[in-house]
Amino acid sequence: MKHHCKNPFWVLILFLICSALPLSAQEEGQEVLPLESKFKEPVTKVWFNTYGNIRISKRLFWVAQTHFRLQETESTPFVGQMAQIYNRHAIGYIYSKKFNVSLGGVLRLNFNTDEDSMDRNLVPEWRIWHQYLFAMPLSSVMTYHRIRIEHRWSQGFEENSEYIFRNRWRYMFRLKVPLNSNKLEPRTFYVAPEAELIMQSGKEVVASPMEDLRLTTTLGYIVTPRLTFAAGLMYSHGQELSNGGIYKQSWTMRFHMYFSPDFRKVKNKLPEIHFTD
Repeated sequence: MKHHCKNPFWVLILFLICSALPLSAQEEGQEVLPLESKFKEPVTKVWFNTYGNIRISKRLFWVAQTHFRLQETESTPFVGQMAQIYNRHAIGYIYSKKFNVSLGGVLRLNFNTDEDSMDRNLVPEWRIWHQYLFAMPLSSVMTYHRIRIEHRWSQGFEENSEYIFRNRWRYMFRLKVPLNSNKLEPRTFYVAPEAELIMQSGKEVVASPMEDLRLTTTLGYIVTPRLTFAAGLMYSHGQELSNGGIYKQSWTMRFHMYFSPDFRKVKNKLPEIHFTD
């Protein structure tokens, strides 16, 4: 006859160890993925953007962009308050009328839009970025493929919070369709549908590689070869950095001004295909 001996003391110890494992993870502040994806309620934003491409020489140009981005709050819905200010600059190289590259830096000022927060109101964010822009004509329509890679250092609003490093991998596809003309020329209205996927990577990115998916439609007007105005609506959603199972959403009104000054004293200074926006 076999003798089975079960010590209730060791069974109790094993039970306590197994029960403590998830509790320890929660005590360390680790986020737990939900069983199903959760979408937050969308927020509204308004962006005012300027895009400058200033010719320096036959092949070089200076990229000078400034963005003012507002986000809704409980006390000021829809338009809200200032959320970010961008200063993006770079030196670009024109390989041909259909391809250029850029390399530069970004200073982004992040404002705390949480009205109940007692943390800092403003923190800077630093980026290095490089971009590869392809422009391909298709009948009267222009198609654009943009690859942009950003290396960013960001921090939270908590006092003495440390900077974290992440890479952003961005691909944008855009069409530019003239409405009242056969080509993109002065006094032409155009519509520009656009889709951009933004991925991210880094030690802090555990289960949230998709930072943003942006879907935009823009209506623009070409004033001169050097000046264009546009406005549009963008829907976007992406994963929360701290928890990949939670998605944020937003609706954004965007207003743009594109300017391309050229002070060189030569004829035919601008390329026939306007692709630098």
